[in-house]
Order: sequence, then structure tokens, then C-alpha cells
Amino acid sequence: MKFKLLNRSFQMSWLGVSAYALMMLLLCSLGVWQLGRAEQKKQMLLQQQAAIDSGVINLNQQAVADVSAVRYRKAKLTGHYDPAHQFLLDNQIVDGKTGYFVLTPFRVNGRQSAILINRGWLAVGGDRNQMPDLTMRTEPTEVTGRINQFPSVGLVLKGAEIPTENWPSVVQIVDSKVLSQKLGYEIAAFQIELEASVADGYKREWRINVPIPPEKHLAYAVQWFGLALTLTALFIWISIKNRSEHTA
Repeated sequence: MKFKLLNRSFQMSWLGVSAYALMMLLLCSLGVWQLGRAEQKKQMLLQQQAAIDSGVINLNQQAVADVSAVRYRKAKLTGHYDPAHQFLLDNQIVDGKTGYFVLTPFRVNGRQSAILINRGWLAVGGDRNQMPDLTMRTEPTEVTGRINQFPSVGLVLKGAEIPTENWPSVVQIVDSKVLSQKLGYEIAAFQIELEASVADGYKREWRINVPIPPEKHLAYAVQWFGLALTLTALFIWISIKNRSEHTA
């Protein structure tokens, strides 16, 4: 196939044109998809920030039926900790160091069930067999924090949800039903991330959970569109070269 454009002659095969068209369709589709993902993540962040800025939920008066509907909402509750039965959520990386999230059951006044309070991150010591001292007050108190799901992992190994026998009990992932059986009383299917200003906590730098931010999706889109532009330039160069070779 031969044609002229802007006083330049081009020659290419139908197979080459078809391959170019398919590659362009693929690359541009991927770029558009990444732009869509960036917009979705942007809206997600706005919704999460709106939840953070909304009113405080009193968990002594209001039960949480759908965690996703109140995720990141600030909450307050009164009751007392159960410091004798605490969990250490293992393999939590902060600032490049391995440690635990300290999850302490909080017995809510007026209810039979409890809520796990994530009191923050604590580094693993030199000897993993030596459990950290988690001594804390037991008197009635009020805590505030934000509602969130439990930390998740990409690959769940068999038995990872089974806690160790001793206290504090180490566990790899949180299964509220399994931990409820160990405790002997029910715990909620969500956690409260203890507010940084509240006492009885460890290192706390709670963030909004977005694995891939909008900016990275935009960067991926630029890459796909850049590849499409590079492919077009290469296709034009080859077409001109083919035409030159045939007319030589």
C-alpha cells in the first residue's frame, strides 16, 4: 500500500498496518483505563476524607452493621481494656523495620461484645521468644480513634489466622471469629485505630489506605500514551524507509 502525506511518500504492507492499528488500540485503551482508575482513586480519597471530617460515632449507643459504610469515621467508646488477653499482629513493616500491631480487647459498657483497639506499632526485639511488656491500666476509660478494617495480606498461608497459645498471643492475620473463640467472648469484625493523642499507645501514623495513588495511575497513563507515540514514530520511519528502498 502506497500513499502520500505532507509531500512525503509512504509504503507499507496491510499486515504492518493491521499490526500497528491493533497495537495502537491496545496502548491507547490501557492509557484510557489508567486515567479512569486515577479518577476512581481520586473520588475514593475524597469520600474517605469526607468520612474523616464527618461527626463522631458513639459506639456505646450505635452498632456498626456495615464496616465499609463507616470506614475512617472517628469513634468514641467507654469501657475498659482487657490487658490480660492481648494480640500481637505480626509482620508489620514500619520505616523498614519489622514489628507488631498491638491489638487490645476493649469491653464496651453495656455490651457483651468487645472491640479490638489497635494501640499502634511496636518493634520486634532482638529475641522473638521474648514477648514485649504490654502492661497497662485497667480502670474504666474512654478511648477515641477511627474505625477501620483489619490489616490484610496478599497471600494468606494456611493456619495464619491461628493465634499462639500464650498471652500476649501472636497472630499473622486477624479473623475475628477465631480470636473470639480464644477470648471466650465476641469481638467486632473491625478495629479502632487509637488516636495519636490518646494515652496507652505505641507508634501511630494512621493513613488512608490507597495502595496505588491517583498520581501513579496518571504516570502509568503517560507511559502507555508515550509508547503509542513512540510506536507511531517508528511506524512512520519504517514506512518512509521502505519507500526509499523501493525507489532506489
